[in-house]
Amino acid sequence: MARVLIVGAGLTGSLCAALLRKEVTGPLHLAVWDKAGDPGGRMTTASSPHNPQCTADLGAQYITCTPHYAKQHQNFYDELLALGILAPLAAPIEGMRVNEGDCNFVAPQGISSIIKHYLKKSGAEVYFRQCVTRINLCNNKWEVTKETGSQESFDLVVLTMPVPQILQLQGDFLNFISECQRQQLESVSYSSRYALGLFYEAGTKIDVPWGGKYITSNPCIRFISVDNKKRNIESSEIGPSLVIHTTVPFGIKYLEHSAENVQELIFHHLEKILPGLPHPVAIKCQKWRHSQVTNAAAKYPGQMTLHCNPFLVCGGDGFTQSNFDGCITSALCVLEALKNHT
Repeated sequence: MARVLIVGAGLTGSLCAALLRKEVTGPLHLAVWDKAGDPGGRMTTASSPHNPQCTADLGAQYITCTPHYAKQHQNFYDELLALGILAPLAAPIEGMRVNEGDCNFVAPQGISSIIKHYLKKSGAEVYFRQCVTRINLCNNKWEVTKETGSQESFDLVVLTMPVPQILQLQGDFLNFISECQRQQLESVSYSSRYALGLFYEAGTKIDVPWGGKYITSNPCIRFISVDNKKRNIESSEIGPSLVIHTTVPFGIKYLEHSAENVQELIFHHLEKILPGLPHPVAIKCQKWRHSQVTNAAAKYPGQMTLHCNPFLVCGGDGFTQSNFDGCITSALCVLEALKNHT
């Protein structure tokens, strides 16, 4: 039985798992490892510790589909819409750039519900808090070491985490990266920002006319969402949630500061934009060190194959662009590379 490991339970990793399961007819041991405590990657949905039904999308906020991708990735959109995992964005988003023919979607159960759907579809064994540190070639298999020190062998490995995390790995697999590949990997860059999720008690009113708003005049805050309103799931029994995304310059400036310090600064600016906000019952501060790709590995569109037998491939938005369709494109390219080489 072929043993396959996908590292990263974000959109590219979960989609690779689902596509692989569909493609492979024979027996397949499929594992997905992620260093976080839950699925989603940068499409993560956090829950209030007081009420798990009160949730907030801390990463991706909504999905914009252009006419080109509506056609190219139609079956992906059709499936998610038919299952109610995606729904048209109905709430007003102030300051949103609107291009002719674009469609915008939200995930009513939270953006991570998309990833959960693909992981479930894949039937993979999903393990969280599994941080890969080393990959070695041993007896024509990949020996993968975790932070805990334990090792497992796989016939095929797909790396979908942010590119800087791939470059931090140790092991002799590094000897198989060509000079051109290394230069391309090192050229991939990301923006950084913070997200703050604020959770409120049931019955709390946040009286604004929008579901989301882009802020242009503040050095700290770039976007605010009344998350339950944005996802059109307002309920008297579940408290509202607010999501604040910082600007990239703020994210870079305070990247190595403590969460408490950053939180305090964001609240200071939030008070100027939305004075008199009620007190939240819970707060979640999320640092996005690798938020969105600002420079992709242009010479390796969609994927980069590091070794053919046994197969080792990299995918993710570092090889396309940081959006839903970029991750679909990468997952399809990874699958194509696998079919061509195995």
